[in-house]
Amino acid sequence: MDSFIDILHQFLGPDLKAAGIVILNLIIIESLLSVDNAAVLATMVMDLPKQQRKKALKYGIIGAYVFRGICLLLAAYIIKIAWLKALGGLYLFWLAFNYFRTKSTPDKKDDTLNKNEKSFYKKFVGRLGPFWTTVILVEVMDLAFSIDNVFAAVAYTNNIYLIIIGVFIGILAMRFVAQGFVKVMERFPFLESSAFTVIAILGLKLLLSFVCEIGWGGNLCHYTEGEKADLYISIATVVIFFLPLLTSLLFNFPKRKTPE
Repeated sequence: MDSFIDILHQFLGPDLKAAGIVILNLIIIESLLSVDNAAVLATMVMDLPKQQRKKALKYGIIGAYVFRGICLLLAAYIIKIAWLKALGGLYLFWLAFNYFRTKSTPDKKDDTLNKNEKSFYKKFVGRLGPFWTTVILVEVMDLAFSIDNVFAAVAYTNNIYLIIIGVFIGILAMRFVAQGFVKVMERFPFLESSAFTVIAILGLKLLLSFVCEIGWGGNLCHYTEGEKADLYISIATVVIFFLPLLTSLLFNFPKRKTPE
């Protein structure tokens, strides 16, 4: 038993409780990202004939596995290269900004998922047909989603083994957990805003990590780097998700949807 604990310490770090909290938060954020991913992929194939939708989604899931595996291999380099962290931080900030921007202007039509308006689709649909052009677009979205998941995992921790666990959870979540989270988010729609708030925080953490690595952070780096910072971010994530969930259950604030 002691040898097993020693092995865990070797891979997960000296504080197993902190590592456990990081893993819990990775499960939450990766699952929520996977819900969003699955919803986008489902929307993209809806205009295909019914018998082709399942096949296109199957290719999409395979692509998700492949791209997440590739990004997982790149994660070891991402945590070592400062400018990639800056790029990842800005990217996560953009995701959060774009979400809240479109949410604040629901009357404004967002053509992100309207593939018929995409120049790529218009260019290749005549050559490859609607099915294979859609499959290619799904794979492109898979690549973008894989980047989301890996950057989010890297923002939580520099421990490559925890990152591997996080990305692997993302793969499993997309296959098995997404449906359950869809039901939870249908009843508690504010959780999506919580997810993107966390994404913005993770983007800030990556940017601060970049600032510290190039020597501009000064004393701030004592508070933003290391396992304690990872623990504080993890605790903040739990609060951002579960505090509104608790108040919604107890006081219906934020308002939850009543099951029909």
